[in-house]
Amino acid sequence: MTLSQKESMLLQELKTHEELCIEKYDKYSQEAHDGCLKNLFTDLSRVERGHLDTLNQMIGGTVPSMTASQGGGQSSSSSSSSSQSWQSGGGYSGSAEQKQADSYLCQDALSNEKHVSSLYDTCIFEFKTTEMRDALNHIQKEEQQHGEQIYQYMAQNGMYNG
Repeated sequence: MTLSQKESMLLQELKTHEELCIEKYDKYSQEAHDGCLKNLFTDLSRVERGHLDTLNQMIGGTVPSMTASQGGGQSSSSSSSSSQSWQSGGGYSGSAEQKQADSYLCQDALSNEKHVSSLYDTCIFEFKTTEMRDALNHIQKEEQQHGEQIYQYMAQNGMYNG
């Protein structure tokens, strides 16, 4: 499939954002004090790698057929079971300083997810083929799920003031 110049530029921009997401989640996984938060960031990084793979296929001219195993591998049903690995039942166990540092990581990650989701939303309308729009929409829905997972972690641990 041949992409228009605009489509190619948008895919490159999305690719840059996915690479940044991966870099941040890998870094945040190492910096987080809470083990549950480390797991959440590790899970999110894995899914973002799937998004990057899908974008690279699209840049190469391949139209991916989106199934639950592509675009990161999370369908809405597996999202909730995947999130179980990072959810804590007993609340935050670190010091006030650690909680503040982890809260900052979460706030930045949530802000990033909001931005990336918005970018996908805009880009979806710029693609000619339904298959390409469907692939981008699939990723965008997963980005929304990431935001929800971060929000849930923050809310469970008294970090969200919204």
